[in-house]
Amino acid sequence: MLTTLTVLAVLFFLAHVYLLFTSFGKKGFQKRKYLWSHITLWITGALACLIAILFAGKNVSGVIDVFDTPGKASLLIVIALVLSAAAHSIVKLLVLPKYQRAV
Repeated sequence: MLTTLTVLAVLFFLAHVYLLFTSFGKKGFQKRKYLWSHITLWITGALACLIAILFAGKNVSGVIDVFDTPGKASLLIVIALVLSAAAHSIVKLLVLPKYQRAV
């Protein structure tokens, strides 16, 4: 089960990166793809939290054991949301104005 959840988390993160970078293209800024890039990042955070809740403290991984309480595990969701907000701010304030001038 750990392997399955880890593979899912990696796949959702890769989908996030792909959707984020392909949101900007010859067709202009694609809001729907950009939204899905954030959603896939949030799902990645939720999967990481689930992995931590299920496997922390069971000596499966030293990294997972760091998140040995529900509070620490929930920090993984908070980190994903903060990363999403930071990325959104960077895109909105820095990338989009330059992108729209270039297109």
